[in-house]
Amino acid sequence: MKEKDKRLAPRYEVVEQLKKARKAQDVTQEVLAERVGTKKSNISRFESGKYNPSLDFLVKVADSLGKQVHIKIS
Repeated sequence: MKEKDKRLAPRYEVVEQLKKARKAQDVTQEVLAERVGTKKSNISRFESGKYNPSLDFLVKVADSLGKQVHIKIS
């Protein structure tokens, strides 16, 4: 695995987990955006990996889906 890919792996993992949670709850990107207080385009960019989210944004998205963000440093 390339060094850049290793660095980005945690971001992609959290994006996939939140995207999976959204779909499992049958929540559209538009509804999630309303809950988070952002635009649908930001959710779309986030889910496609074209947006480097802040920790605050991740927490808001997770909270809007009834989830929590846990960070583990190893």
